[in-house]
Amino acid sequence: MQSQDVAPRPTASAGPVVDVAQAEAALVEHYPRLVRLAYLVLPPSLGRNRRVLTAHALTQRALPRRRTPSSVIPAQATGRDGDPGYAFVRLTVVRTALEAGLPLRRAAWPKRSQLPPLLPQVWGLRLFPRSGGADELALDQRLSALSSAARAAYVLRGLEKLADADVRRVLKAAGVGDPRAALAEADRVEARDPLLHSPEFDPCALHARPTDLMRRRQHMKAALAAAAAVAVCGALLALPGDGWGPEGPAAPSYAQNPAAVAALDPGKVTRVSPAAWRTSARTDLSVWPARGNLAGDGALLRRALAVWARPGGSVQVSATPGTPAGAPPGPPQLLYAGDVDQARVVLFYDGLRIARYAEPRDGTGGAALDFARVDGARGAEASAVVLDRADGNVRYLTAPWVTGAAQRDLMKPAATPTALTLSADGATSPLAGPARTGACASWNALQLTDAGGSRLMTDLGELTPAHLTSGAPSAPHEATGAAALANWAPFACSLTAMRSEGVRSVNAWQYARQPLPDASGEAAWVCTRADTWRGDGTRVLAQFHTPGGTYGAVAAKAENSPACGARDSHVLAGVLWKSGTGGWYLLAAGSKDTTTVTATGGVTGSAKGPLLAVRTGQGAQAGLRGNLADGRSVTGLR
Repeated sequence: MQSQDVAPRPTASAGPVVDVAQAEAALVEHYPRLVRLAYLVLPPSLGRNRRVLTAHALTQRALPRRRTPSSVIPAQATGRDGDPGYAFVRLTVVRTALEAGLPLRRAAWPKRSQLPPLLPQVWGLRLFPRSGGADELALDQRLSALSSAARAAYVLRGLEKLADADVRRVLKAAGVGDPRAALAEADRVEARDPLLHSPEFDPCALHARPTDLMRRRQHMKAALAAAAAVAVCGALLALPGDGWGPEGPAAPSYAQNPAAVAALDPGKVTRVSPAAWRTSARTDLSVWPARGNLAGDGALLRRALAVWARPGGSVQVSATPGTPAGAPPGPPQLLYAGDVDQARVVLFYDGLRIARYAEPRDGTGGAALDFARVDGARGAEASAVVLDRADGNVRYLTAPWVTGAAQRDLMKPAATPTALTLSADGATSPLAGPARTGACASWNALQLTDAGGSRLMTDLGELTPAHLTSGAPSAPHEATGAAALANWAPFACSLTAMRSEGVRSVNAWQYARQPLPDASGEAAWVCTRADTWRGDGTRVLAQFHTPGGTYGAVAAKAENSPACGARDSHVLAGVLWKSGTGGWYLLAAGSKDTTTVTATGGVTGSAKGPLLAVRTGQGAQAGLRGNLADGRSVTGLR
């Protein structure tokens, strides 16, 4: 970090006067954008948790204390930047974020922004944005190599869309001594403006994980030791008889639990026989053998188990939603330990979760620990686990019963899948993962083959791939047949909305076909439902696809709804559609046991059966209600 990035603060020049109320209105309206700006300018060396809290603290402290001239520049005369309040708050955020990156000096008092924020504070939790893909990680690494002033220049240019001349003015007003040098340094990093808007850099959409529970407990005990000793001694002196009340057969509080101790012993991990799966009636993770060239490396296994029980502050820990990240309850089952690309990877299974420990081959710095819930996984859902992700590619460890693997593009259903090699340990060659940014022109999925047939899986950014199926919710089938693949093709890109949500399986069900009013063919109505490992958090998308269209359109969506599921397969959705002749229609469709469909509100009309088409105007809004054959009613998804 260059200590010369920020010069002494210049004297404010005359300009539009901004009062507290005007600045507060701008801050509240654009708060997510300002916090993202601060987060991107702050040095990544702070760590993701402190960087998030500091970004919020700097933004919340950006309000002026009194009416003050704003440094509005001519280029800020229109749009969002035409508000002097926003210009003032943005400048304050940039200035304090630059100050936060300055090194502490012995001869000078630190600035407030250089110290850990007093507010906001979240006790007992680490907060960090959602993890992005390889592109976001690469951009973050390149930005971390820039000086703070160059990073601010890059972000103002890419996030705020300021011209270079305007960026120089803002940087100069923020105290940067040489704005031109900062811009020249920022030019070394390729412009990737869309990535600046990704969840990777959004400090308002956060994951929460516990801090080091053991260390936190030790620190609290140390801090309270003197007071606790006095209180305990006084209480014991005052208590009659035997002192504290009896706790039955429990061991003393300082005793170590034998199961917890055994869980950290690499010699006691469960190792399943390589032939166990051939004679077992089970097809789940409990019959996976221990594989990998480092399965006998006791030192590696000991490190992996210790980090699982007590992850240090430098360990990157992640878990799918609803997955506990605590220590194993006893000795876990070893699935894999070996060299994968540039890392050493260990996979454990404890009956509820898969834990993946990874460290670089040349040391232990930058170790990562990931958890995924897999209780009840069997068959296809227990057929593959992610071994490694690198450069946009994914490498899987497959079940011992898998005999073949291939890469298939869901958007090209007629194309022949590309075969992947399987090592003797069951690891696949690298598979190109689905695109995370930009236009969705393809969607790569993993096709696995075993004695029972083929299964289709897709990577949604977690340890376990999601199982793709097709057909009615009461009897879904594998999505590897020609009809199922054609059914999935227009809707593959909608899987982006289901990333990092702990998705177990996704079913695509074509519940209706509707003739279009202009006689241009039939449209398909498809309901895609994502079920999660934890049970709640389901996502339902009702999608509409016209003949010849590349993509389906999301007509309605719902969360935690029984629609399109095995418990209640009924669904009703509508969409505004423009015909080739220019007319607008409300089209609606329900599942086949819908007897009537009625539109209310901005559009009125009804029809017998599951289909409705009503002439209307652009922008019309309507509610939908349907009656089912069993007398119940159903409302439209929104």
